[in-house]
Amino acid sequence: MPLTRRAALGATAATVLSPAWAFGEARAQAAETIRIGVLTDLSGPYRDVTGPTSVACVRQAVEEFSAQNPNIRIEIITADHQNKPDVGVNTVRQWFDQRGVDIVTDVGNSAIALGINPVCVEKDKIHLNASAGTSELTAKSCTPNSIHWAYDTWCLSNTSGTALTKMGGDRWYFITADYAFGHAIERDTTRFIEAAGGRVLGASRYPFPQTTDFSAFLLQAQASRAKVLGLAMAGDDLVNCVKQAQEFGLGKSGMKFAAIIGSITGVLAAGPETMQGMYIAETFWWDLDDRTRGFTKRVQQKLPPGIFPNYVHAANYSGITHYLKAVQEMGVARAKASGREVVALMKRMPTDDDAFGRGSVREDGRKLHPSYLLQVKKPGEVRYPGDVYTLAGTVPAEQAFRPLSEGGCPLVRS
Repeated sequence: MPLTRRAALGATAATVLSPAWAFGEARAQAAETIRIGVLTDLSGPYRDVTGPTSVACVRQAVEEFSAQNPNIRIEIITADHQNKPDVGVNTVRQWFDQRGVDIVTDVGNSAIALGINPVCVEKDKIHLNASAGTSELTAKSCTPNSIHWAYDTWCLSNTSGTALTKMGGDRWYFITADYAFGHAIERDTTRFIEAAGGRVLGASRYPFPQTTDFSAFLLQAQASRAKVLGLAMAGDDLVNCVKQAQEFGLGKSGMKFAAIIGSITGVLAAGPETMQGMYIAETFWWDLDDRTRGFTKRVQQKLPPGIFPNYVHAANYSGITHYLKAVQEMGVARAKASGREVVALMKRMPTDDDAFGRGSVREDGRKLHPSYLLQVKKPGEVRYPGDVYTLAGTVPAEQAFRPLSEGGCPLVRS
């Protein structure tokens, strides 16, 4: 629905005009309205790590922008992709053809993200991906219409794999979601483990999203005598797997748990009793500084009690904030005419917001910012709601993501 009182009044006024004038007014308003499509998981295993909180963060960005720019009409449209590539691609195509959507954000599922990229190029719209993990989005699959915001498998694999191996965790075993996202995590983390002098002893791949019982895979991990259990999964799968690993006594045996793509969402869902000692790489931490705490306090007014945004949620706020700044700079008509032009401007403009601070967007579409290795506190160390992490290390922005020369993005000048 429209997010400004001005837009609501305009829509109401249009209904009392004569049919010809009303039709003309409606078309004029449609041409002048920026439409943001939030394509996300509203019913599946990634509902909590993306889903409604991602929508709330987009709303927060729009409301803050609209308070300063009430003359720009903005609408938010949401849809559940059900983690099915055909559903996601068809939804996006319908949005562009029938609903006038200008930018698609969140997305989450890597297969869907790769599937909608060519549609965005064909229609000259924008794909601002806040939650899919595959680093292919800034490699051979990069496009002039897409930006990859919060993280990717290269970044978080680098943060976890390198640091934990150098800390003595030189023997790993993976439990991996059997689709593009999980494969990318395992592949990228293995590379950093081996570069740091460690080795991977084995891996178990489970059917996604049909698996809830991880016992057979955990027994294989236990038998491998690995020092680190690498969890190449996310959402409900991660929480369920860690709970079962604790029941099997893997943590008490001395095995470290590494949630390569974990987040505070899963930690709070399972509780510090279950997650204590877990290492997690994130690119946003709500309690990092005054700016991140301020953003969190504002968006929590739109959320159920006890919910804290993770880096995916924060990326929707950060990315849409930057997009709307570009719209303001270009003007609505020009911004709607070419998504490619908007993306080019977003790359030229420095980024700055309360979630990620200052940063930039690289020519391959990669948003740059630091990455953090966090360790879950023991229950007795928690001082207040959301206080679940100890900062174990920081990777600066210039080292956190794959070097520009290694991705193979066709947009990068040799």
